[in-house]
Amino acid sequence: MTLAAMLVDISVNFHSKQLTGLATEIIERAKDANVGAILATGTSLESSRSALALAHQYPGYLFSTAGVHPHSADDWNDSIREELLAILADPACVAVGETGLDYNRNFSTPANQRRGFAAQLGMAADIRKPLFLHCRDAFDDFYAMLKESVAGGVHGVVHCFTGSPDEAMAFVELGLDIGVTGWVTDLSRGQALREAVKFIPMDRLHLETDAPYLGPKNAKKRRPYNEPANLLWTARAVAELRDMDEVAVMQACTRNSIRLFKLSSLS
Repeated sequence: MTLAAMLVDISVNFHSKQLTGLATEIIERAKDANVGAILATGTSLESSRSALALAHQYPGYLFSTAGVHPHSADDWNDSIREELLAILADPACVAVGETGLDYNRNFSTPANQRRGFAAQLGMAADIRKPLFLHCRDAFDDFYAMLKESVAGGVHGVVHCFTGSPDEAMAFVELGLDIGVTGWVTDLSRGQALREAVKFIPMDRLHLETDAPYLGPKNAKKRRPYNEPANLLWTARAVAELRDMDEVAVMQACTRNSIRLFKLSSLS
């Protein structure tokens, strides 16, 4: 598979109940759809372990992240930190997270979310791996915490971005990248993102499914769950919004993902 035709999906939740036992067929369909690499997302200690184990089954094609999602931040402790650091020491684990803040449902208290997020920001600074970031209804606190860390040298991607153009540009000016999902194809809920995509610099943009969630609305046929084979439809929507050739969008986003996550097997 050549770089010209290749997509990179930077977020698949293989640990989701909807995808249990489907990894082999999902990966086969992804390869057929010109997806040249996938990041398996870790959102807890358990899922970070399973994501790394899956990455070892597909070396050079599947990579993983390791972190604690804000929904699970009430569980954060020093033991989890040390075990995550052990996972992150593996070259197949390429990012710290999914971590951040989510005040939409507050499954964990805001105070505990900030505590877990601060710890993982420190981990990223110490080990020099990029952050895989989550922010929902928490822009002010999220931005303030990141600003200090970015000044200290951390970098990363705000995954599954759904915010306004102003928020997108604030993150870009801070030095962060932006991940875009099938939300960009949702004409009813995705208008803010659709507008933001027009302004995000192409050298800061990544494509992702966040499978099994956020299936693209423009896909002609879809399974009950989203999957990496659908990533082309997100690339196509971005290309339409930016009035660009879709191959050029694919190439740019793939280069960005290879650079950020240091996917040397693809370069």
